[in-house]
Amino acid sequence: MSLFFDEAWFDGRLADRGLDRTALAASAGLSREDLHQIICNQREASQAELTAFAALLGADMIEISLRSGIALRGPAPEGEDSAARLDDLDARLDRIDRWLDELTGRETPGRDDSSPSLTRASKRA
Repeated sequence: MSLFFDEAWFDGRLADRGLDRTALAASAGLSREDLHQIICNQREASQAELTAFAALLGADMIEISLRSGIALRGPAPEGEDSAARLDDLDARLDRIDRWLDELTGRETPGRDDSSPSLTRASKRA
């Protein structure tokens, strides 16, 4: 899995089809500036945008989502402690797991989807 947008992979797939980034942006209804923010990891692509990328490039959603990476987070807001940021990351990872489960049609055994995230305390226990 790529932690950042894999622009070389996307550019290669576009070139194989005789397309460029303008076509990628247009497929998802994005401006070039919006696409640039995704490529530079300044924002995450939405599920609809990833679906459009997959359709244009003839790739499956799992590969597109893995190649799209994870957007960088800015600095912690003033007054926010590291425990709150870790809780937020736990919740984001849970959402990613659920989304991947939906895409693949599988369920992750032992995962409790009744709460939005696991706390670090329960993970240590």
